[in-house]
Amino acid sequence: MKKIFEIIASGESETVEFKKSFGKDVIETLTAFANTKGGSVYLGIFDGNVVGVSCGDESLQTWANEIKQKTSPSIIPVIEPIRIENKTLVRIRVDEFPVKPVAFKDRYYKRVANSNHQLTLTEVATMHLQSLQLSWDAYPDERSDLSKLSHDKIDAFLERVHEGGRFKVEGDRWAVLKKLGYVKEGVPTHAAVILFGENDPPYSLHIGRFKTPTMIIDDRMIRGTLFSVVEEAMSFIISHLKVAFEITGKIQRNEIFEYPVSALRELLLNAVVHRDYTSPTDIQIKIFDHAITFFNPGKLYGGLTVDELKTDCYQSQTRNKLTAEAFYLTRDIEKYGSGYLRVRKEVADYPTMTFQYEETGGGYLVELRYTDQRTETVPKDAGVPLNVPLNVPLNVPLNEKIVKLIEQQPGVQRKGLVAQLDVTEKTVGRYISKLVSEGKIERRGSRKTGGYWVL
Repeated sequence: MKKIFEIIASGESETVEFKKSFGKDVIETLTAFANTKGGSVYLGIFDGNVVGVSCGDESLQTWANEIKQKTSPSIIPVIEPIRIENKTLVRIRVDEFPVKPVAFKDRYYKRVANSNHQLTLTEVATMHLQSLQLSWDAYPDERSDLSKLSHDKIDAFLERVHEGGRFKVEGDRWAVLKKLGYVKEGVPTHAAVILFGENDPPYSLHIGRFKTPTMIIDDRMIRGTLFSVVEEAMSFIISHLKVAFEITGKIQRNEIFEYPVSALRELLLNAVVHRDYTSPTDIQIKIFDHAITFFNPGKLYGGLTVDELKTDCYQSQTRNKLTAEAFYLTRDIEKYGSGYLRVRKEVADYPTMTFQYEETGGGYLVELRYTDQRTETVPKDAGVPLNVPLNVPLNVPLNEKIVKLIEQQPGVQRKGLVAQLDVTEKTVGRYISKLVSEGKIERRGSRKTGGYWVL
């Protein structure tokens, strides 16, 4: 009896719901439980109070039959009466169903916190594949055939796999692809098409450099097989990052990027590998002055939550198993589920940088952002700030700021000064010409690779 009162006091949850009497809403909740983690509906409880329910053995059997008949596949619940305070409660319990989803009147539900959420068609398909431990990309693409795969792309992949050492490449290309699951009964899987297709698959990555949320400085629509998409997108990102140089006294200068580049690559790979390829939405990457965001269609997979991601001991599941396997074999990604741990370690070296992520709309959004009072985020102990240095007050004239930046970054080019000063190239050029004529700075080196030095 004490346990029942504790359950009532705890309230409704992912596995518990209270109802005054039996009805269709009870069956809806039972299907949601069966599609999630299982659970119990308690009849005879209303507004937190025990009101009891009238029932006999015949009623219990009638309810069991109705639940069985109105669910597909049929749920067979455990129903038990509970006597408490001279009243009768009824507990109707179901376990998580092994092959999901279960439907009630041709509708599908899952339990989210203490309420039922109706599944979309995409969620229905995903839940079914997940319960069978299958993935979309492992199914043969019946619209394709082996002639539509690029031999060059396959061979380049197999060479990288061989170099990676995680799989022993033996036999001809088709034998290896069959062994890895990319070809089934002579037909390429969806994974093979998006990884090695002769023609570009119908999925895009849209990437842009924004001055404001509505002012686009540069953008590109990248479409291709996945390995080439990753490399082209990464090149675009790096081309729009600010970079400073640490002078160590050695011949080579240390490059200090605005963001940890390895973390950016990890987030890009996550977006490409784990997106929902059944969605028509593009991957979207936006680069702002002090932030970069990655959006990919498809929410977190396999019941993983944002709160669990914030820990370093979560259990990950892979939406696209063969796609993830390809990037694992080429050593582009490491152990599944360890990516965010590495990103957090990289970001920790950038004192004012934050790493945020959330489910939003029909997808998943990640953001790296840093604070700035006219000073960019710099790795600890880097020694050379990006943008206007801390020891340059905001009211210092522009010509003095330029001299100070060149002094701290010998060899800096005009475009580097433009990026750091947040003024037009024409303005910077006018001040540089004046400083050169005054003998305060000089240009050294070729037109393409040369830069400016303080005299």
